[in-house]
Amino acid sequence: MTETTTAPIHVVVLAAGQGTRMRSRLPKVLHRLAGRPMLEHVVATAAALSPDAIHVVHGHGGESVRAALSAAPVNWVEQPEQLGTGHAVQQAMPAVPDDAVVLVLCADVPLVRPATLQQLVAAAAGDGPAVLGVHAEDPAGYGRIIRDNAGAVERIVEHKDASAAERAVTEINTGLLACPAGRLREWLGRCTSDNAQGEYYLTDVVGLARGDGTSVAGVLAGDADEVAGVNDRVQLEAAERRLQRRQAEAAMREGLGLADASRFDLRGELTFGQDCTVDTGVVIEGRVRLGDNVRIGPCTVLRDVTIEDDATIESHCVLEEAHVGRGATVGPFARLRPGAELREGAKAGNFVEIKKAVIGPGSKVNHLSYIGDAELGRDVNVGAGTITCNYDGTHKHRTVIGDGAFIGSDSQLVAPVSVGAGAYLGAGTTLTRDTAPESLTVTRAPQKSVEGWARRRRRE
Repeated sequence: MTETTTAPIHVVVLAAGQGTRMRSRLPKVLHRLAGRPMLEHVVATAAALSPDAIHVVHGHGGESVRAALSAAPVNWVEQPEQLGTGHAVQQAMPAVPDDAVVLVLCADVPLVRPATLQQLVAAAAGDGPAVLGVHAEDPAGYGRIIRDNAGAVERIVEHKDASAAERAVTEINTGLLACPAGRLREWLGRCTSDNAQGEYYLTDVVGLARGDGTSVAGVLAGDADEVAGVNDRVQLEAAERRLQRRQAEAAMREGLGLADASRFDLRGELTFGQDCTVDTGVVIEGRVRLGDNVRIGPCTVLRDVTIEDDATIESHCVLEEAHVGRGATVGPFARLRPGAELREGAKAGNFVEIKKAVIGPGSKVNHLSYIGDAELGRDVNVGAGTITCNYDGTHKHRTVIGDGAFIGSDSQLVAPVSVGAGAYLGAGTTLTRDTAPESLTVTRAPQKSVEGWARRRRRE
C-alpha cells in the first residue's frame, strides 16, 4: 500500500516542445482537443490535485502559449534552449521548495486522470522517485522501463539507446514522474548529455537514484489511452475520439440519451435534466444547459445556450447565445443568433434567422424569415418571407409587434416601427409607419391584367 503524502505538491508541466510533426505554425500544446488547447486540459487536471503551484515550462517565443492561457493560475517558466526534459524541469526548480513533491507532467499527454496522478504522487511520498508506466502493444519509439529480478524499477532507457533485448520490453515510460524536490534537484544536477540525442534526460534520475541505493517506485496506468501522447494530427484525432467517448459515457451514466456516442462532440460544459435525448452529429460548445425532456435533432450546433423543459430543436440548426423557452420548437434549418429568445410554446421554423429578438409565448415565425432587433408579443403569426429591416447603414433599430398580430407573407417592416395588438398586415406589405391595434394595413400596387398580352408577344 502506498503512503499518502502531506508534503506540498508542485506540478511542472513540460510544454516547450516544438511539435514539428504537427506541420503547423501553432505550438503543439495549443492544438485543440474537445474545443480547448491540449495544455489547458493538462493544467485543469493538475489543478484537480489542489497543488501549491503549477509551473509551465515553455520554449523560446512562447508568447502565444502564455496568451492562450492568460487566465490560468500558473507560473510561466522559459526554457530558452531545447536541451531535453531534464533541463526543462531544472528551469522550474528554483521556485520549488526542497520539502515539496514535484509532479512532472507532459502537455502532450492530455488525457491522464487525476486519480492516476494521485497514485503517482503518493508513491513518491518516501525518499525516491516514482515513475508512471503502461504496457503497450507496440512500444516502438518509446522509452522502456527496465525492472530488476525483484520487479523494482532499475532504469529507463530511451528507444534510440536501447539494446535489442531492452526494445523487446513492452512496459513503456509515459514521461510522467513524481519525486521529492530536494532529491530531484540533486539528481538533475548530476545528469549528463552523454546519449544519442545529446540531451539531458529526466529519465536518468531513475538510474542515479538506484545508483545511490534509493528505491524507485513504478506505478502502472490501467488504461493505455489515458497516457497516450500526441505528436501529430493522427494522434490528435485519436485523442479527440477517446476523450469524446469518455465524455459521452459519463453523460449517459448521468441519464443523457445519446443516439450514437461515437457521433457526439462536447467541446464545453453540458448540464441536463431528465429524459433528454441528443441525436447524431450534435456539437456542443461553451456552456449549454438543457431542462427536462429536451430533444436535440441531428447535425445541430449548440453554443452557450439554455433550452428549457419540453423544448425541441429539430435537425440542422445553429443556436448561439440564445434562450429557448419551455415547449418551444426550433427548426429544422433554423439559426438563433446572440440575443434570440423564444418564450414558452414559441416556434422558429425552417430557414428562419432570429437575432437579438424576443419571440413571445405561442408566437410563430414558421419559415423563410429574418427577425432582428425586435420584440414580438403573444400569439403573433409571421408569414413566410417576412423580414425586419433593422439596419439603416449606420444604426440598428427595433421593431415591436403587439399580441395577436398577423404579419402577411413577404412583408418588410422598416424599423423603427410598431404593429398594434391584433393588427393585420397584408401579404407583400412594406411597413414604414406604426399601425393601430386591430387595423389592416396593405401597401401594394393595384393589380392590373392585360388581356391577350402573351398571345401578342409570341406573334411579335
